[in-house]
Amino acid sequence: MKKEIYKQEGYDLIGAAFEVYREQGHGLAEEIYQESLELELASRGINFQPRAGLTVFYKGQPLKCRYVPDLVVFGGIVVELKAVSALTDEHEGQLMNYLRIARQPVGYLINFGPAGGLQWKRFILSEFISDN
Repeated sequence: MKKEIYKQEGYDLIGAAFEVYREQGHGLAEEIYQESLELELASRGINFQPRAGLTVFYKGQPLKCRYVPDLVVFGGIVVELKAVSALTDEHEGQLMNYLRIARQPVGYLINFGPAGGLQWKRFILSEFISDN
């Protein structure tokens, strides 16, 4: 498995998230961190798409319901933001669903909630890594 996929891009993303945490601290609403991170990414020239709806299919037919991750960064990293005291299995499951639906190999779960510092996790789904 290519663990190096989006390595520098992930480093750049997390650097921007740390800057938002340094500036805003903890305890704010998720929407505040979302908008702050969007501004920070833009200031760094990092390509992102906020709240891009992902089409879900049933037996090949698109559903009206869509999954909406918080960000897609660098055209392929799916990002889910949280502002909670601790990440849970449900948060991880949510991101994994987004990765499978988007058919993307790399995702980040970023939590601005803890008082002790930014919390983040990187996820890789090898089945969506091309050998090209």
